[in-house]
Amino acid sequence: MSKKILVTGGAGFLGSHLCKTLLDQGNEVICLDNFYSGMKENVIELLDNKYFEIIRHDINTPIYLEVDEIYNLACPASPGFYQKDPIHTTKTCVIGSLNMLGLAKRTGAKILQASTSEIYGDPEVSPQNENYNGNVSTFGFRACYDEGKRCAETLFYDYNKMHNVDISIARIFNTYGPKMRHDDGRVVTNFIWQALHNENITVHGDGSQTRSLCYVDDTIDGLLRLMNKRYNITPVNIGKPQEMTILELANLIKEMTSSKSEIEVKEWMGQHGPQRRKPDIKVAKLVLEWEPKTSLEDGLQRTIEYFRSLM
Repeated sequence: MSKKILVTGGAGFLGSHLCKTLLDQGNEVICLDNFYSGMKENVIELLDNKYFEIIRHDINTPIYLEVDEIYNLACPASPGFYQKDPIHTTKTCVIGSLNMLGLAKRTGAKILQASTSEIYGDPEVSPQNENYNGNVSTFGFRACYDEGKRCAETLFYDYNKMHNVDISIARIFNTYGPKMRHDDGRVVTNFIWQALHNENITVHGDGSQTRSLCYVDDTIDGLLRLMNKRYNITPVNIGKPQEMTILELANLIKEMTSSKSEIEVKEWMGQHGPQRRKPDIKVAKLVLEWEPKTSLEDGLQRTIEYFRSLM
């Protein structure tokens, strides 16, 4: 059955993939974006679809629409963008979520919050499961994003408890793939862009910090399954539990691009990110019957080809 679905942040990396998938399933899709970090190029192929509508709007201002479902993805997710205006980032997480929850309450729509593995901070346990409360600083370099997303989760829970709003919360771990911005400052994009240009691949710290990378198609599949799982208010990790060091990733990308780049190890400038990232996805396997299917090599190859096309 066709639905009318709102995707906030719909011109961003994840949002644009989600909009296309929802349209392919026969739904009517409203893409809401203020283009702070999202790009029109990400959704230009969808503009000829009569069931697709795009609205330039910041969710910090209320909007009145009639929809069946809401995917709340609006918020810059890369440090370079969310730290550019940390107050606006926090407002988007908190005030923006309030506005979307109010819309869901009025229309009776189910709403999914795109939360993040960053709510775990610099974890003292690994892998991280949904019961872990995290190790996060309210004054940290990433606090505007980390604490903003944590507060958003609280608002979602309280709207469910007080107003019976049908909610889901996805804690998304590092996702990569085509349509990422080459200038977003994330590790995959930095390494691929540097490797393709035969520039030094810069690794900060000693390279022993780890990340777990999930290809975008698998992440989108997880979000769709979570939205379609009725009355599941428990946060669910969406990520791939394949942990690798930053230095291993740099060498793999150099090899896959046949790059002449050298690996350059640099000292951290300012506060650095978490030392470990590895999701425990037992809940996703049990509740959603979901786990990632795309191998790291296949996903990286598709991403590399996308960035080659931009050159």
